[in-house]
Amino acid sequence: MTKLSINGREVDVRADPDTPLLWVVRDELGLTGAKFGCGQALCGACTMYADGTPIRACVTPIESVAGQAITTPEGLQGRIAEAVRAAWQKHDVAQCGYCQPGQIMAAVALLNGKPAPTDTDIDEAMTGNICRCATYGRIRTAIKTASETLKG
Repeated sequence: MTKLSINGREVDVRADPDTPLLWVVRDELGLTGAKFGCGQALCGACTMYADGTPIRACVTPIESVAGQAITTPEGLQGRIAEAVRAAWQKHDVAQCGYCQPGQIMAAVALLNGKPAPTDTDIDEAMTGNICRCATYGRIRTAIKTASETLKG
């Protein structure tokens, strides 16, 4: 049994220690915000935080995050998260929406570290988060809007 802290809640998980975190969170805990995209840590749809750092949950074994605070898209809270979500809505970022939980997780992590990111900062932070609908321009605009909102 592995003890995990998911969105501030302690849970005991009966899964093989090698089981990817994504499957435990989705299948055992019913938190389906993070998505399965590629299964190889290339697309970002499965992005979660471990102790505040973005990770690719599709390739992260649960044993490697035991004792860390895991945040899923459902548990993302705070001023920055709210500013990002509001900007996403304002700019109609989502088309199909499949990648958006991972995109939002990456954007919040970026703004946590760089409150006024440049285009280069945004490109670097969002690399590896694929949007098959190609809303990259709207994603960048939304991140800039969220940054401006947070300055206010």
